[in-house]
Amino acid sequence: MKMSAAKFGIGDRVIHRLFKFSGVIIDVDPEFNNDEEWWLGIPAEIRPKKEQPYYHLLALNENESYKAYVSEQNLLEDEDTLPFDHPDLEDYFTINNEGNLILLNQNYN
Repeated sequence: MKMSAAKFGIGDRVIHRLFKFSGVIIDVDPEFNNDEEWWLGIPAEIRPKKEQPYYHLLALNENESYKAYVSEQNLLEDEDTLPFDHPDLEDYFTINNEGNLILLNQNYN
């Protein structure tokens, strides 16, 4: 099984290509690393393949903030320059003088 390099990195802002919620990446799995029940809960017509990077996100939509687990094929770069206002952001990152996110601790689990 061939694994591909992750397109996005920790701290990158992304947007879900189907559901349009935005997120900041807090961790990357080289391929699917969640339970089978979660994966089978995705409708078959949009279920992503397992053999690709999956990303843990701090996610925001118009109504709520949450954490999400998303396949690389469903993510696009988010070019929004507005501040990302997720209540858990400071648990993972600090912001330097240039406005860049700096990861505090990789062991978030």
